[in-house]
Amino acid sequence: MDWTLEVIVVPVSDLDRAKHFYAEQLGFKVDHDTTFNEDTRIMQLTPPGSACSIVMGKGIVKGEPGALKGVQLVVSDLEKARAQLIERGVEVGEIVRMNEQDGGSFIFFDDPDGNSWAVQEIKARATGGEWK
Repeated sequence: MDWTLEVIVVPVSDLDRAKHFYAEQLGFKVDHDTTFNEDTRIMQLTPPGSACSIVMGKGIVKGEPGALKGVQLVVSDLEKARAQLIERGVEVGEIVRMNEQDGGSFIFFDDPDGNSWAVQEIKARATGGEWK
């Protein structure tokens, strides 16, 4: 039996600001943005090439904004990914090379609420998507 990770909840304080960051700056695809009433809204976004999405919302999603730490994206070209993030106005750190093995290099950034993300370079198994 497969156990697939499909959704990660990202707690944010401002849904429109978060949508802009994740969709426009990171290039995540907006799968849906649904408002049920003035107190209930939910958004799902998916990174390019990923089978796992993120969900943010009001009235449904629980969690303290900025509490998400250590979620990791994987790319095949870390220098290209970093350049694209910088071009889109994301404050991202320098490349950290923990070792010379494939998978040993990272960059780190935070969203506007302080949720922390890592991007790891794995050339041997990165799947499909490019940062567009």
